[in-house]
Amino acid sequence: MSEHDIEGIGATGGTGETAETGETGEIDEAVRRVLGLLYQEDTLRVLSALVLHGSADGCGLAPDAARRALERLERGGLAVREGAGWRVRRERFRELLHAGARPPAAPVSAEERVVRTFLVEGRLRAIPTRREKRLAVLNYIARAFEPGVRYAEKDVNVVLRAFHDDYAALRRYLIDEGLLGRENNVYWRTGGIVDV
Repeated sequence: MSEHDIEGIGATGGTGETAETGETGEIDEAVRRVLGLLYQEDTLRVLSALVLHGSADGCGLAPDAARRALERLERGGLAVREGAGWRVRRERFRELLHAGARPPAAPVSAEERVVRTFLVEGRLRAIPTRREKRLAVLNYIARAFEPGVRYAEKDVNVVLRAFHDDYAALRRYLIDEGLLGRENNVYWRTGGIVDV
């Protein structure tokens, strides 16, 4: 796949805003686009410089190459112009995580109503104390993990932190309820609803 092929996948527009419809194909394309941008050396260098230094100046690329990489990052929703400079849109990762775990548009079950009650803009207001409500929320969160994929603990923490700051409690609940398995700090999905 060429740089231009990757660039054409899941465009979000210059503002970094997404037009998510909840359709799995569009979400997959947006994820592939972001992964493609992170795979390319020039965009990864520019993004790293933005994260570490707040500017693309230290990325080691010629100014024109850095500008083109910034424009591709902007189209992918990972960077946005701010005044005379640029900033990283870290929220893009959260958008993609939540888009992949998004509940159906119209609540039809008690479990879906519970999830909508506890999630505000994709973040948990609180971890439910009642087990049946907590299970509904944990089932929703478990959908962010692909069945059959092994995850390092730090990767699990990144995903869970997108939902709630107490990621360790979420991780523990997911394991205790049999939604995630763990061995030697490697995690995998063992239960919950699977999207087909």
